Amino acid sequence: MNFNKHSNLVGEHAFLSASKYHWINYDEEKLADSFEKFQAVKRGTILHAFAKDCITLGQKLPKSKKTLNQYVNDAIGYGMTPEQILYYSDNCFGTADAISFSRKNFLRIHDLKTGVTPASMHQLEVYAALFCLEYQIKPNDIGMELRIYQCDTVHIYEPAAKDIVAISNKIVTFDRLIDKLKG
Repeated sequence: MNFNKHSNLVGEHAFLSASKYHWINYDEEKLADSFEKFQAVKRGTILHAFAKDCITLGQKLPKSKKTLNQYVNDAIGYGMTPEQILYYSDNCFGTADAISFSRKNFLRIHDLKTGVTPASMHQLEVYAALFCLEYQIKPNDIGMELRIYQCDTVHIYEPAAKDIVAISNKIVTFDRLIDKLKG
């Protein structure tokens, strides 16, 4: 059998895919809701790429209370690096939307949320822990500010060093356990 080549689809995933087969049990309303969420995820990916380009190029957006504009302009204003991978091990790493560490020992991490589901600072705390582990910096020796940009609001949080230490310790412990489980 000579199978048809679909080289344009390599690495792509259809909305109605076999690997995400749960749609076969949906009614039309559930399908429409699921498709809207799927489109929102795609839009979020595009907005993140756009924001990265703006920040990289230093291209500020018009001053406004809009989430994207605030996020981009603040990241540029603070001289932040967009889409930075923070790595502890192959078992534990992640990509911070925007991050900076100043000569004054101040860590700043910003996260752009394009959906409406309320976000948690825990994700940003994990990024802070990964940063401290990767660059061998003690959380007690630095200042930190974490921000979530969502629904035209900026949520600002200054984590306690002890909380970042606890997450760092959990990362180290769980990483060792996963390595043991891998054999």
